[in-house]
Amino acid sequence: MKKDSITLPYDEEKLAALRLYLEQKGQSVEQEMVSAVDALYAKSVPGNVREFLDLRSGMEVKPAERRKRPRPQAEQEPVSAPLSESSDSF
Repeated sequence: MKKDSITLPYDEEKLAALRLYLEQKGQSVEQEMVSAVDALYAKSVPGNVREFLDLRSGMEVKPAERRKRPRPQAEQEPVSAPLSESSDSF
């Protein structure tokens, strides 16, 4: 799939500090940003659209994991005790 770029403004000193500390861990700002954008994509784009795009790009498609929604419980009416015959006689 063809790549595109994202440019965003960020404080120069904060970015320098971020790069310094990520490099100590063997990571880069770019790697972390790609991971963050991938997570945003997975969260925001519906599964069927992601699957379609994967098919278009020739990627192997994994079966979509369906979330199990709790089934609504049918409202149950309280069971009433059977009516007993009154002891009064007429």
